[in-house]
Amino acid sequence: MHEFELATSALFRRRSIRRYTAQPVPPSLIRALLEAAIRAPSPHNRQPWRFVVLSSLARKQLALAMADQLRRDRMRDGDPPEQIERDVARSIARITGAGAAVLACMTLQDMDVYPDAFRNGAERWMAGQAVAAAIQNLLLRAVELGLGASWMCAPLFCPDVVRATLALPRHWEPQALITLGFPAEEGRERPRRSVDEVTCWR
Repeated sequence: MHEFELATSALFRRRSIRRYTAQPVPPSLIRALLEAAIRAPSPHNRQPWRFVVLSSLARKQLALAMADQLRRDRMRDGDPPEQIERDVARSIARITGAGAAVLACMTLQDMDVYPDAFRNGAERWMAGQAVAAAIQNLLLRAVELGLGASWMCAPLFCPDVVRATLALPRHWEPQALITLGFPAEEGRERPRRSVDEVTCWR
């Protein structure tokens, strides 16, 4: 691939976008993102991803519920109250300020079950890798469609709160919240380690 093609590809243009315009995201675009997500590879083709498209009301309810849990956790850690409240306010703003949001979940319902913990653990990792691949597909398709997006892992820290707030099935394990919208910023390119730093050749 030529350098120009690399520079203009969605892969190299993707940035984490945290500020969005007020323009609503049409349901057709969200569906296009999900169509891209479900094209990801998965172990045994079990497709262990599940998605929740959140309305503005659901986003607000989830943001407040997760913020309460964050506040409790940080207070237990003994962090300064003013710092906690700044982080809580930032978290709420990130979620409620988005034009749309999709919660990505994982289910082990269709994965293989073994008599030993080691292989069951491998199945869980495999399912998690598949969900991550689906999220990456979604993020790259968002770039192609002119949308901004940000991957938030916060649901991993409060899965029961997320499930209860959104009335999700017990086997839907929240993995990530993807905020979406038409970008109000370009985002910034983060430094990457070189290929040579992270690769060995055998």
